[in-house]
Order: sequence, then C-alpha cells, then structure tokens
Amino acid sequence: MLLKGSFEKNLIKDFGLTKDEAKKVRLKAKPKYRNIIEALPEFEKEDRFKTNIVNCAMLISFLTYLPQKPELNDVTRYYEDAMTTPVMKKFCRKSGKNKFTEKDIASNKATAKLKAADRNLYSWNMDYIPYEDGSGYEARFFSCGICVLMKEYGLFEYVPAMCHLDYVMSELGGASKFVREYTLASGGPYCDCGYKKRV
Repeated sequence: MLLKGSFEKNLIKDFGLTKDEAKKVRLKAKPKYRNIIEALPEFEKEDRFKTNIVNCAMLISFLTYLPQKPELNDVTRYYEDAMTTPVMKKFCRKSGKNKFTEKDIASNKATAKLKAADRNLYSWNMDYIPYEDGSGYEARFFSCGICVLMKEYGLFEYVPAMCHLDYVMSELGGASKFVREYTLASGGPYCDCGYKKRV
C-alpha cells in the first residue's frame, strides 16, 4: 500500500474526518485492499495497466469504510489529491518528456496489439489512432478493468472520479492537452483518451 499515507491524509482534507477517524479507516482498508489484490488474476508481464487496477483497489478499500456515503465530486477531489503525490508528479513530468516519441508510440501500438482484456477481465483493450493532421493521437479503449472491479464492489458510480485523473496527469506531464468525448462509465461506446500536442 505505497499510497496509504496519502489516502489516509486526504480523508481529513477532503471528507472532514478527524485524524483518529482517518486512521481507523486506513486500518480497516488495509486487509480489504489485500483481499482485493489477492483475488485478481495475474497480469501479463507486458500489460502496463496493472498499476491502474492496483490504484482502483486502493480507492475501493478506503471508500468502503467511510462513515458516510460520499458525493461523486468529493470522491473526484479526494482521488486527485491522494494520487498527486511528489512521486506521481515526478513520474508525470518524466512521462511528459517522452510523450509523442518513437518509444511512446511503439508502446501504444504494442499495448493495442496485446488486447490483454481478452484474457483478463480486469485489464484493458485499446486501439491506437494517430490524428491525421499529426497533432497527436488517441488511445481508444473498449474494455476497462476499473469499470469491472468497481462494479463488482458496488462502487461503479465513482468510476468518473478515476477517469478525471487522465486530465490531471496530462496537465502535470506538460506535453499534451487531454481531450475526451466518451467514457464507458457514462454509457459511451468506448473511452477516447486523446492527447493533443501542446504548441
């Protein structure tokens, strides 16, 4: 639970819990998180989305033990605050420097070819679609492991809170502007994750 400290601290900031209440939530969330992870199938070595499902398990484990049912807007703010740690910001800046490079494009093409969700319901299937005008590309997702896991735990309504992080990470990376029209969570035909080059 590498992010447990951040997830605990932001219970106080974003949900108004006391320090003692936040600690109690964290203590209950720890075994819940472990159980969720242990129940998941093994991810393929080439599958780069394992981290996404691990973060989803973390969010589920903390939300499960909140004293009151939260609003989506509050969960959106909480997840953003919990995830944007110094380490995450550093990761985003590094990723931003590699955005649109040959290595980045090759990685997206490889992920699209892998179609990991065909063998693991908790992973993702995507297509890589470069923009014809050369302004960037779209990663178009047809399967979403977060949607599957959140639905299993009765928390599907909070999937958009995790989707919002795509915008945040793109902004932190500094190289792209994130654009989106559809999400599977809102009943769309797919999730279009578009990355436009900043000029």
